[in-house]
This record gives sequence, C-alpha cells and structure tokens, in this order.
Amino acid sequence: MNAETQQLTNDFLRIVYYPLVKLDKTDVTLVTLFKFACIIALVFLCERLVRRFLILRFLQRTHFHPSMQYAISKIGGYLILALGFYVALRLVGIDLSSLAVVAGALGVGLGFGLQNIISNFFSGLIILAERPIAIGDRVELGEVAGLITQINMRSTSVLTNDNITVIVPNTDFITAKVTNWSYGDPKVRLRVPIGVAYGTDIDRLRQLLLEVAHQHPMVLREPAPEVFFAGFGDSSLNFELGVWTAEMTSKPRRFRSDLNFAIERILRDNQIEIPFPQRDLHLRSGHFILQAPPSAPGPDLAKAA
Repeated sequence: MNAETQQLTNDFLRIVYYPLVKLDKTDVTLVTLFKFACIIALVFLCERLVRRFLILRFLQRTHFHPSMQYAISKIGGYLILALGFYVALRLVGIDLSSLAVVAGALGVGLGFGLQNIISNFFSGLIILAERPIAIGDRVELGEVAGLITQINMRSTSVLTNDNITVIVPNTDFITAKVTNWSYGDPKVRLRVPIGVAYGTDIDRLRQLLLEVAHQHPMVLREPAPEVFFAGFGDSSLNFELGVWTAEMTSKPRRFRSDLNFAIERILRDNQIEIPFPQRDLHLRSGHFILQAPPSAPGPDLAKAA
C-alpha cells in the first residue's frame, strides 16, 4: 500500500512539474501556471479593495467632481493591474527579457486581430482622462439618447428613458459627433416651432406663447423666455418659442411634449388657427368647364324602358 501511494505521488509530481514550455532558463510547469493564476487572482482582489476602500475614500475628501473621482480611480486600478502582472511574472521566475520576441510577435498578431478591442480600450482611457463624458451625463449619439451609467475598458453603458441599456463602443464617443447635454452648464435653451395662419394677431400670439412659458414650472425665469418671428412660410407665419431649462438632462421629451400640449390648448381656446398647407390655382388662358356627372335613370324611365 505504501509502495502504491508512493508511486501515485511520484506520478503526480512528475505530471505537475513536467516542463510544458521553456522560456530561456525557466521551465513553465503546471505548478508555475497555478502559482501565476493564484497571484493574478490576488492582484484583482487587491485592485478592487484598493480602489474601493482607499482611492475612493481618499478622493471623497477632496473637492474633485464625482466624475473626476471615478476617472482617477479607474486609471489607478489599471495601473495596479499592470504592476500586479509584472510582479506575478517575476514571482513565478519568468524573465521578461525572454518574452521580448514572443511579445513582439503576439503584438503584431493582436494588432491586426484585436484592432477594434485595442482601439476601444485606448478610447476608454482618453474618455477617463479628458472627460468629454462622465457618469450621470445625458448624451445623444446617433439614435441613442440617455444617461451614462458606466464607463468600462471597452464600452460605455447608456440607459435610455425607456429603461433600456445600450452598450456603445468607446471609439464612437471619440470619433463620432456626440451631444452632451450635461457638459458644463446643464442650462440650455429649447426652441419650439409654431406656425399660425396669415392674418393672426401676432401681438396677441406673442402674449399667449409667453404665458405658456411662464406657467410651466420647469421653464427658467432667468434668462427670460422669448418669442422669435422666424419668417413667412408658404401657408403660415412661422414663430419660435425660446425657453431656458435644465430638464434636457433628465426628461427632454416629456418637457417638449408638455410645452406642445399647452401651446395647442391655448391656441385652440383663443381661436388661433394652425393652418394646413394651401395652394392657389390660377387659370391664365382657355376655359374651364364644369360638367355634372350623368345621373341614373329614374324609376319611371326604367319602367318605361
């Protein structure tokens, strides 16, 4: 029994210490890989603990903006991971100089095969450093509009007003045109277009539109609302109601919809017409004959026939 146990132990040790790969003077075995995996797991655990309990608590005592605190903590976490990988390789006895050729070959292959992932990773670093967008900002990117809830290494999560999370690659926020309603001062001016019929009392219209703006609780009093005469249309006089608000960062569609409902209601109550498109037909020459359609024969004529 002791001989069999000893044989099994020797076989197990022979397997776990069998050199899988030889890097310069170091043999990579299963034991080496197990040690490396354990150290990497500890590195990730330490990174999370340091970022959560040390960096975040320290930054909360500063006067940095919350988005800046998040960016610093993310970049600090990446530095901890990079240092942890370096220490893990050294502890398992792998000489980094022996990996130079292998790393160069892998770098060329990864550069072609993982080009988009690498591009998104560095775009994420640029976002965290320059902060064109931050957690809690309301952005519009193409057909995606919502609040930024998370910025990761490869992508950014955007939560729409329909409670749908859209995952957007970080590269899109660097290369595409992005509207950030929360960047700097969240106060913005919204222009609501209105078209009324020719002959409308425009002074009365201006008074009614300003009344709608002053009655809405989300319209700012300063700067004051304004009414702009945009121009003469084919079928209408075109105006714009300009109001200042901070609601574009949270409920833009609801705010615009409330204003449209209120404007339609007050125009209807005051008999101000919102015209349909109209066209005038002018006959310059010739004759235009109107002819009634032939009528069906009466009952007497049908009986006589």
